[in-house]
Amino acid sequence: MSILPHPQLEAFWNIAGFGKRRVIVKLSIRTQSEWIRRAPFGVNICCRKGSRTPLQELQNPTQYQFSNTELTHQIRRNQIAQTCQANSARSRKRRVLTSDDLKHLVVDEDHEMIYCYVPKVACTNWKRVMMVLTGRGKYTDPMEIPANEAHVSSNLKTLNQYSIPEINHRLKNYLKFMFVREPFERLVSAYRNKFTRRYNTSFHKRYGTKIVRRQRKNATQEALLKGDDVKFEEFVAYLVDPYTQREEPFNEHWETVSSLCHPCHIHYNLIGKYETLQEDASYILHLAGVGDYIKFPTYAKSTRTTDEMTAQFFQNISAAFQTKLFNLYKLDFVMFNYSMPSYLKLA
Repeated sequence: MSILPHPQLEAFWNIAGFGKRRVIVKLSIRTQSEWIRRAPFGVNICCRKGSRTPLQELQNPTQYQFSNTELTHQIRRNQIAQTCQANSARSRKRRVLTSDDLKHLVVDEDHEMIYCYVPKVACTNWKRVMMVLTGRGKYTDPMEIPANEAHVSSNLKTLNQYSIPEINHRLKNYLKFMFVREPFERLVSAYRNKFTRRYNTSFHKRYGTKIVRRQRKNATQEALLKGDDVKFEEFVAYLVDPYTQREEPFNEHWETVSSLCHPCHIHYNLIGKYETLQEDASYILHLAGVGDYIKFPTYAKSTRTTDEMTAQFFQNISAAFQTKLFNLYKLDFVMFNYSMPSYLKLA
């Protein structure tokens, strides 16, 4: 099955360690003829020299139980391509990719895959799976890995740690995938996790105190000191305040997916969705040749942020602020084909 062609892109790197050099990033699909893929459990359970890479299996599948899934991903790729084309002027302004732009792209050398992680979109579990796949740990079962260990940066290698030729080779030859989620549902999930959990004191200090200071009139000294009682309305006011992004970039937990993974510059072969997480994850693990050995962890539905819950959080947000917030995340809504929420009140 063919992959949607993507235009050749040029990027100028001017970052520490790279220097100013002209890099041509050709995002065509080409695979290596021979390679060795190590199985995650320390034994060669699925592959040997000459095995098919995930890209080869994606383009010319040997099994067809995922044909409907591949069609779904083709539609998702088309939607991204059309959105990028419609926003080409905006994309051209952001053609320069820096080392910082690649820090979310986790590389699995053994299975020739690149995963762009997006916080609050099954990110912890995907990092667990990638740790098992890359063999960079003592675990063989993703759920044996503590959540805090999954987020230790040294446990996974990211694309910004490679040289320019190595980066280009991997972008050209490795299967690249990402996972997305309804933007406002992801935003509410981030708020709940970072501002309503007492144990997230670092976030309270780093962002909560700033939000209270800027958005709350007559704040108590305790609130200014701790920042542990930020209201959702204050969080939204902070996000839509033009000064916020002039001061510093958004934190990754509420940054847009299009800004974290740069899908107009990097051609992703697969775009998974939180709403079809298990199906999409199974397909990716199948392409990697480990579908019979690794199962993607399931979630406890009782704690999940839902559309109904998100609607409740938006009840007290003014129409003016809802409009500004939608404009901030509009590109993600369009690019990943999410409808405007029915509860949204636009000014």
